[in-house]
Amino acid sequence: MYKLRFRQVHLDFHTSEKIVGIGSRFDPDHFADTLARARVNSVTCFSRCHHGLIYHDTRFEARHPHLERNLLKEQIEACHARDIRVPIYISVGLDEFMARRHPEWLEVDVNGRRAGAGPLQAGYHKLCLNTPYLDYVLEQTMEVMDLFGPVDGFFFDIISQGQCVCPYCLEGMQQQGLDPTDEHARIRFAKGVVDDYKRRFAKAIRERDPNCSIFHNSGHIYPDWRPILNTYSHLELESLPSGGWGYLHFPLTVRYARTLGLDYMAMTGKFHKSWGDFSSYKNLPALEYDCFTALAYGAKCSIGDQLHPTGEPSKATYDLIGAVYRQVEAKEPWCDNVVPQVEIALYNPEAVGLADARVDTAAAGAQRMLTEGHHQFDVVDTQSDWSRYRVVILPDKILLCADLQKKVAGYLAGGGSLILSYEAGMDASRRGFAVPGAPAEPAGLSELSPDFVVMRPALAEGLGDAEQVMYEPALNLRVAEGAEVLADIWHPYFNRTWEHFCSHFHTPCERRTEWPAIVQKGRIIQFAHPIFGMYQRHGVRAYKLMVLNALARLLPNPLVQTDAPTTTHLTVNRQPAERRSVLHLLHYIPERRAEGIDTIEDVIPLYNVAVALRTDQEPARVYLAPSGQEIPCRYEDGYARVVVPEVRGHQMVVFQD
Repeated sequence: MYKLRFRQVHLDFHTSEKIVGIGSRFDPDHFADTLARARVNSVTCFSRCHHGLIYHDTRFEARHPHLERNLLKEQIEACHARDIRVPIYISVGLDEFMARRHPEWLEVDVNGRRAGAGPLQAGYHKLCLNTPYLDYVLEQTMEVMDLFGPVDGFFFDIISQGQCVCPYCLEGMQQQGLDPTDEHARIRFAKGVVDDYKRRFAKAIRERDPNCSIFHNSGHIYPDWRPILNTYSHLELESLPSGGWGYLHFPLTVRYARTLGLDYMAMTGKFHKSWGDFSSYKNLPALEYDCFTALAYGAKCSIGDQLHPTGEPSKATYDLIGAVYRQVEAKEPWCDNVVPQVEIALYNPEAVGLADARVDTAAAGAQRMLTEGHHQFDVVDTQSDWSRYRVVILPDKILLCADLQKKVAGYLAGGGSLILSYEAGMDASRRGFAVPGAPAEPAGLSELSPDFVVMRPALAEGLGDAEQVMYEPALNLRVAEGAEVLADIWHPYFNRTWEHFCSHFHTPCERRTEWPAIVQKGRIIQFAHPIFGMYQRHGVRAYKLMVLNALARLLPNPLVQTDAPTTTHLTVNRQPAERRSVLHLLHYIPERRAEGIDTIEDVIPLYNVAVALRTDQEPARVYLAPSGQEIPCRYEDGYARVVVPEVRGHQMVVFQD
């Protein structure tokens, strides 16, 4: 497996042809020394940018008209002299230079509009990957290999294809017997275009240099990449929290990416907002959180920056990056060659084409519940190995195709436990549940909403017997023989309409119904409401407690127990070669301090945090890393119990066999 370095920078250089003096203040030794002082050991530098301009000597006419030196060559030589790796960036989907010269190569949508910015708007235009443009990109890539070989690696960007109906795509669909008027056919063809590009480029590169790393960037890691994962050497998880991804995106994505068998890195940015935000600097605690979270998930770190057109690196930027990367360097021995320790699997709605956003609402709600409950989990799809998980969660909307039905049945037959909510577990027709031994069958959608849920004693911890308002409709569930009802649905007097309403918001609770809210049969627990999406949409603590209480019935001895607050993020990794487990505690709290922007400014320390890790034997030694400070450990009931004296942002606790 290709192995990444821990401390990387992705150095953007999208530079307009209207700017003169490109590289005029670049000094190769100063550039590389700046990176080295910041403890950077890999930097992605540009061959060709979104403007379509090239930043080195080339036989192509797209060399930046005001480039004053052979910039990329000097960057590579200076960095290599300091053992800094230099993967090379090539923009694929965006190229303004070629878009202006060959508008017939642009993507065209179903309304005949060329993809990208309008004639009087600032912005780029999307090239179609099914046109002769791709031949040009490959030729330019091969030239880079000729000029700078052996090349450390390639980062190809904007690897996507819309539902293009340009003449090339129309002809291609007809050749494949696809109907261009059918949206599903257009999507299928576009996916094939992208996959063909990946196979073609990977083959061409590896024929010349099998050791060259390759990554095709789409800003996310998708389940439908599985058939073409062999075109990647590793995964880079672009996820700038303040730049449109949010703080939920990376934890959810990395929990899936780490199951795919490739080394992976977390790509954040040094920017206050997003890419191209010149002279802005992320708060130090926010950048620490991004990088230390990466380590906690077994990922390497990458921080995005953008070089000034003159080629002079920003001192303030590399002071900031260095302040974090010096800490990362000290932590690396406990973060390398790790195996995540998990016992729960959350099924990824993207895997069945049901995600409602880049961060699916149901998956996000489930992630928050489990993380706030300090549970250890992965995100999986149908091709994942489920046998290693004690509980699998199918959130809200996971309909079971034939393959997934077989997967669920096999998992249950092997002794696994399952949590279902709302329509999850139904067959594709939504007529019934396709889960063997399901606790209930659907009897239609409730006609009254909001309704209310009252816990029975088995799930009442932290909730009591009070009515809990449920802001979204439930399925009426007909309880199967032998199933146990854990909570009941109560109905309001009536729905709020123009004919009858009560008070300001919704109608109060009137009566208990025959319908269950939560029901269990054997190792399967079923929720009538879309409880996971509801938690993400409404943030009601009771919804989380319902799930965590239900989970405790299936998982009474979780991997980690703690009295830490819900704002504490805990993960566990195993280093088999070192015979040790490393528990990460992170306590950084993102806040919305401006409209539409979440960030972290303050580090709020925790003191005397009790943590218990389930282990097969009593540890020989427990200590804090990287300080080496030993802490007392009490071993009882299969748990190594410690009290962590302080968590200031990030603390690693090492349980040595």
